[in-house]
Amino acid sequence: CRWHAFAKRSARWPDRLTMSNETIPLNLFKANLELQLRLQRLMQENGQQWLENATRAGSENIAESGTEIESLLKAQNWQELATLPAQAFWRQFQHQMGGAQALTQVAIKNQTTFTQGLQQAIQDWQKSVTQAVGQADAILPFQDIFKQWGAVWAKAQDKDAPAKTGGRNAG
Repeated sequence: CRWHAFAKRSARWPDRLTMSNETIPLNLFKANLELQLRLQRLMQENGQQWLENATRAGSENIAESGTEIESLLKAQNWQELATLPAQAFWRQFQHQMGGAQALTQVAIKNQTTFTQGLQQAIQDWQKSVTQAVGQADAILPFQDIFKQWGAVWAKAQDKDAPAKTGGRNAG
């Protein structure tokens, strides 16, 4: 009787192997496709953040030009008109310096967000792949690499956080 029970279990073993051999490629394909779609979404979100910041900066530049035109129209004599270029230069200079600081902070923030999203996507992909091949307890080697990479951007963001932006609001 023991032999029959063993033979029945052994007879089912190839079915499990075949089923596993069929599902592994499917699960790997799904994991890779999910990773590609998540990376695509990260790129789209990052691009959208840059477009929003560029739109905001463009609006601020248009408003600044409007202010310069109003100053020109308000000039009542030649002396006032003669001082406008020097005043405009310094206003533009300060505005551009503030904009450069804001752009740096936006770049660091965007890169930090992107890096964190990329790290999470890679970790999820690794988990999916190890589960697909049946090694759920495997060590995730990329985890430390992305932690180190992300730490660089986090330090840069922390370093620039207390800086005042002046000029443009980077949001």
